[in-house]
Amino acid sequence: MLIFTIIKIFNFINIYITIITIMTPKKQNTHYHKFSVAPMLGYTNKYCRAFYRQLTKHALLYTEMITTNAMLNQPNYTLLYNHKNEHPIAIQLAGNIPKQMAECAKIAEKQKYNEINLNIGCPSQKAQMGCFGACLMKNTNLVIDMVKSIQDSVSIPISIKTRIGIDKNNNYAFLSDFVGKISLFSQCKKFIIHARTAILKEKNNKKNRTIPKLNYQYVYQLKKDFQDLSIIINGGIQSIEEAKLHLYKTDGVMIGRAIYKNPLLLSIIDSEIYNDKNKIIHNKNIIHQLYPYIEEQITQKQHNNKKLHYMFGLLYGKSGSNKWKQLLTKYHYKENNHVDIKKQILLFLTQCQF
Repeated sequence: MLIFTIIKIFNFINIYITIITIMTPKKQNTHYHKFSVAPMLGYTNKYCRAFYRQLTKHALLYTEMITTNAMLNQPNYTLLYNHKNEHPIAIQLAGNIPKQMAECAKIAEKQKYNEINLNIGCPSQKAQMGCFGACLMKNTNLVIDMVKSIQDSVSIPISIKTRIGIDKNNNYAFLSDFVGKISLFSQCKKFIIHARTAILKEKNNKKNRTIPKLNYQYVYQLKKDFQDLSIIINGGIQSIEEAKLHLYKTDGVMIGRAIYKNPLLLSIIDSEIYNDKNKIIHNKNIIHQLYPYIEEQITQKQHNNKKLHYMFGLLYGKSGSNKWKQLLTKYHYKENNHVDIKKQILLFLTQCQF
């Protein structure tokens, strides 16, 4: 009789702990939320991220989108592994099978990623054929299952990057219902909202970067209606001044292409967004501070077959910008001796003034 009583008490304690675990959201470092650089396929590789980290120590960086199939079928997947100096860093996963998501999440946690992000916003034909990305906005229950599967497997936070709508489902009620159900039935508390509707019927998804029009009001309203969630705004933001205005109405801002075009925007993030006056980079001698890093990068052998395009925008809007791009392009495509071009690049940098 005593044994049965002990077993009942033990079971009750287990049930209580389970309920508390479900009801208590996992802690997230909200410091990360305020500013982030968007994941961009073919752009934000590990070299690009290492470069960005020279310019800001606080902004959250994201990997390129990594599909679960690619990650699980290629144990040494080159897009996955990050350098310790890239932190804080999030990994963006794309897929539609909860079990696979969980396995990828375990790998990501071992690799010390700070956050796992689900891509529920990519409208590309490849994403549609693979049944991932924006088309998953049609299947809220599957998204919930994927989130719960990840949360049951790892302890690091999870976020969702999505659109304000999809095709004709582009009203606020649809967006609110989508976010509301996911946040209610899972522990996902961070949503990155690209403020443009995904058009799946458009074969050329590049057009979807500019059409239809951005609707920031939906994102603002989402934050009003879900004050317990971290709502990050994304899409079409071109400057730090714009970002600061959005921060009055959202928890964070994510910028992608504007940063890639002009990476020096990152040099003022720490002081302007995070109020950290101990800046790593000072505009007056920014090239000289970056010089050791750039010299190291163009010296490494593995860069001989890697595009250096992520550094194209270093002189954006400055005298010598075209010359700088020409030297980097010449270095990349030179098949044999890089020594002379390398010397030209470093000499050119020493002559740059801001």
